[in-house]
Amino acid sequence: MTLNELRYILAVNQEKHFRKAAEKCFVSQPTLSVAVKKLEEELGVCLFERHKHEILTTPIGQKVIELSEEILKLSKNIKELAKEYQGDLSAELKIGAIYTIAPYLFPKLIPNFHALAPNVPLIIEENYTHILAEKLKTGELDIAILSLPFDEPNIETFSLYEEPFKLIFPKETKTDKESYLKSIDQIQNETILLLGAGHCFRDQVVESFPHLLNPNQKSNQLQKTFEGSSLETIRYMVASGVGISIFPCSTLSERDESLLTIKELPNPKPSRIVALAWRKSFPRVKVLALFKQAALAVNVSCTKKSN
Repeated sequence: MTLNELRYILAVNQEKHFRKAAEKCFVSQPTLSVAVKKLEEELGVCLFERHKHEILTTPIGQKVIELSEEILKLSKNIKELAKEYQGDLSAELKIGAIYTIAPYLFPKLIPNFHALAPNVPLIIEENYTHILAEKLKTGELDIAILSLPFDEPNIETFSLYEEPFKLIFPKETKTDKESYLKSIDQIQNETILLLGAGHCFRDQVVESFPHLLNPNQKSNQLQKTFEGSSLETIRYMVASGVGISIFPCSTLSERDESLLTIKELPNPKPSRIVALAWRKSFPRVKVLALFKQAALAVNVSCTKKSN
C-alpha cells in the first residue's frame, strides 16, 4: 500500500470516473486503474463497483476512503512540521472567513501577516460557516475566521474581539428620534432588511430579536427578495430609503455617516465574538502564532479584545 494508491482511490471516489480521476492525479488511466486494482487485491475487498455509466463506492470502500483521507492529511502534516522545524515557513496558508467578516478584516489583517511572514503565500476565500467548517475538517482550509459559538470536534478556537450590533436607517427619517430606541419593539413595523438564509449573522440577529420574523410583519416579503444578498447591497438599500437594518459595528465606517443614521441598540445590546478556528492536529505552530499576532494587531475601534 502506497500513499499514491490512497490518492488514486480518493480521486476515484470524488470523480466517480476513472479517466477523470487519472487526469486529476496527472497519471494515465491504465496506471491509475492498475494501482486501484492492486490495492483491492492487497486488501482482499472491492472498493468500487464498476458499472458502464457510473462508479459506486462500496460500504467498505467508504470506510477505507475515510481512513485514507486521515493518513494523507497526517503525511502532509509530517512534511510541513519538518519544513517548519528547519525554518522554512514558505508553504501556502489557506484562510477562509465568513462573508460578514472577510471584506472588513482581511484588508488590515493580510498586510499585518505579510509584514511578519513575508514568504508565506496566502490562499483566501469567503464562504458560509458550515462550508468553512467542512473545509477545515477535510484540510482544504488551515484557518477559518468566523463568529462563535463554533463547536466542532477536533477544532480549536481563539477569540479575537467582541463587537456590538448597530441599528442603521436612512438619513432624515422619522425614525431618527431618541424615543425610537427605547424599545426594540418600536421597530417591528418597519421594513427590516436582513441577509438571506445561510448567513450566521442573520441567525444571530433573529435570535436576538425573534419578532423580526413575525409573520404579520410587512418586511417578510422583502426579506425573501434579499436571499443571498450582501451587507453592501443592504447598506445602499437602507441609504436609499427602502428600510432599516442591523449591522455588526466593524462593517460600518466614517463614510457611512453621510449615508446613514447609525444608532446603538437598546439593552440588552446584542453582539458577536469573532474568532480563529483551526484543526487541533494543525502542525504549523510558528505560522499559526504569527497569524494570531497579526489578527490581534488589527485595530477595530468599535470592538473590545476577547483575549
